[in-house]
Amino acid sequence: MLTLDIDQFMLELKDGAFKNVGPATKSATVKLFDVEAAETREFGDKRVKLVFEDDDGNEVQVALFPEDVRKLVRDVEALEDDSPVFE
Repeated sequence: MLTLDIDQFMLELKDGAFKNVGPATKSATVKLFDVEAAETREFGDKRVKLVFEDDDGNEVQVALFPEDVRKLVRDVEALEDDSPVFE
């Protein structure tokens, strides 16, 4: 299941084309639940891409710098040691 929350977002549809309307103060939150597939691969010369997909074909891609990936790995390892989620 994919949820998308876009704050202060407005589009104009004119002649079959979308155009951004309003100030550039928009923000978004995307959540993907019930992930069925996860993949890690290189993204350019300096980043790592994490790709997550659910059963419905919804996909979220995140590109991170290596230091951010290392922090995530440490966080997961800490959860493995301390959390009942991994039991």
